[in-house]
Amino acid sequence: MIRAYKFLMRPTVGQAIALDEMLRDHCSLYNGALQERRDAYRHVSRTSVRYGQQSVQLKEIRAFDPDRQGRWSFSSQQATLRRLDKAFAAFFRRIKAGDKPGYPRFRGVGRFDTVDFPKDGDGCRWDSTPHERVTRVRFQGVGHVRVHQHRAVVGKVKTVSVKREGKRWYMVLTAEQAEPEPLPAAGSVVGIDMGTASFLTTSDGEHIANPRHGRKAAKRLQAAQQALSRCKRGSKRRRKAVERVATLHRKVRRQRLDHAHKTALVREHDFIPYEDLKIRNMSAAPAPKPDPDRPGAYLPNGAAAKAGLNRSIADAGWGVFLTILNAKAESAGREVIAVDPRNTSRTCPECGHTAKENRPTQETFHCVACGHQAHADTVAALNVLRAGLARRKAQPA
Repeated sequence: MIRAYKFLMRPTVGQAIALDEMLRDHCSLYNGALQERRDAYRHVSRTSVRYGQQSVQLKEIRAFDPDRQGRWSFSSQQATLRRLDKAFAAFFRRIKAGDKPGYPRFRGVGRFDTVDFPKDGDGCRWDSTPHERVTRVRFQGVGHVRVHQHRAVVGKVKTVSVKREGKRWYMVLTAEQAEPEPLPAAGSVVGIDMGTASFLTTSDGEHIANPRHGRKAAKRLQAAQQALSRCKRGSKRRRKAVERVATLHRKVRRQRLDHAHKTALVREHDFIPYEDLKIRNMSAAPAPKPDPDRPGAYLPNGAAAKAGLNRSIADAGWGVFLTILNAKAESAGREVIAVDPRNTSRTCPECGHTAKENRPTQETFHCVACGHQAHADTVAALNVLRAGLARRKAQPA
């Protein structure tokens, strides 16, 4: 299996300048390759330029501009061209699927934050010293950069990436490892229901509170955004205001990640079914309603209320939690399965009666057929567990 490690780098002032120059030159290469594809399609009889053709030109580009393009790793530049090729592949895939195309865009220097090295030892060299917390990584054109290795890297390092987040620099390693030993059997199964009032409710009746990190940081973010809006574009003061907003957003993101890691239930349970929520559809804006009596006018469609719900859904971070849950379950040898979420909170776990009236309020479940009463989220988690067990039983061995 492949596992990723993210470590904080501590470059010197000169190394930080060199890393910025590396990102700038790779960004220039990316934009130049994109411009070539655009020009070839528009002006040369709709000709498509592929990655192989652009990769062949790298040797000439490096010879023409040795001070900028020639000083960096050849393989990292190929990775940048592959990145553009993947963007075009995704563009054509979305067109074929009938989705919003999203044509690849030019990248500003401030929006190009990652450089990939496809192979350890080719343009970069990771010092895999297992017993030292501070080690080094060598990048072509930059030198040996100190890295805070907060945990040991297990397995053979395959790829290395440099990533800039604000004023900090990180490196991301991917290592190939043997399949880990599964955790001892816990002898327990649990179904989970995710929501906005409670972040997570289990079929055992346990409610995990929603931390609402985004809502707690909303006032500080609002003040930072207002300060940013008053700054003159291109000024040093505006750059500081942008960094302040980005810092607050990064803190909220890290808080969500930390909560998701601590909330995963893989140590206590062997089998965890969950609702297969379509988060993108749930957080979509409501369609406008044209007023038939007034051309050009629209009827109320509840967009303001839906916007508040969308913020709560995004703040909960369901997608982040499910990604981490699946990754941890794979490493621990646990089984995680997604089930259909329809009517999970409207079906009585006692008699099986399904009706909208079974849930008179957000928290209350009262079956109109048999009179069973419980918390609506607990009922949903119980139905998720039963559906997951039935699906696991129906799967071929």
